[in-house]
Amino acid sequence: MNDPVAIILAAGKSKRMKSETPKVLHEILGRPMVEYVLDAAREAGATRMVVVVGHKAEVVQEALKHHEDVEFALQTEQLGTGHAVMMCRDALAEHDGPVLVLTGDTPLLKGTSLAGLLSDLKENDAACVVGTATTEANEGLGRIVRDSEGNFLRIVEHKDASPEELQIQEINTGCFAYDCKALFEALTEVRPENKQGELYLTDCAEILRNKGRNVLAAERLTIEEAMGVNTQEQLAEVASVMQSDG
Repeated sequence: MNDPVAIILAAGKSKRMKSETPKVLHEILGRPMVEYVLDAAREAGATRMVVVVGHKAEVVQEALKHHEDVEFALQTEQLGTGHAVMMCRDALAEHDGPVLVLTGDTPLLKGTSLAGLLSDLKENDAACVVGTATTEANEGLGRIVRDSEGNFLRIVEHKDASPEELQIQEINTGCFAYDCKALFEALTEVRPENKQGELYLTDCAEILRNKGRNVLAAERLTIEEAMGVNTQEQLAEVASVMQSDG
């Protein structure tokens, strides 16, 4: 069993930042925000980082090339989160063990939370653990759908949710722990059958559950940790939180 690997999604182009700088390279307290995500993954035990680059790939690669544990996978077309992770398949073909899948725009992530996801994966012999948080401010966020006994059923994106599902306050944080081989097996079955016409990484959990694999949703994160930075205002907000945390 290999040490954990982390896949960091950093290929997207964010129009809402109103900047030519790739989103994940916007600085918070003097450091690119993606470096805080790398720190959290390392703290959780990851010894290899595969950063998925796309928009201005060469700029992101240049900014991160001094990290000896970082390598890159290129996503030339933005076809969704599932497609982005699939770009890592060759790099991780020999990896037998756990993999964290994270987004590069969540700089408040804590290594202890990610370590909890990896612990849940191992202790429950799970194929996937979905990191969740609870919030009343769930607008635009994917909902965690459970059965009457509290078992995970699926993640439904806000745009695809029914009126009942829109009331759910447990949300997908975008942080996952997977068995690597199970992840890439599930990705081959993901289809763009949603209103975005994209390949959703979030479909993998339901695909694995339907195959009889153990899939958990674990409320390991706070909503602050899951706060993605998409605007200059959110960037300032995250910086304020970091300063107050000392």
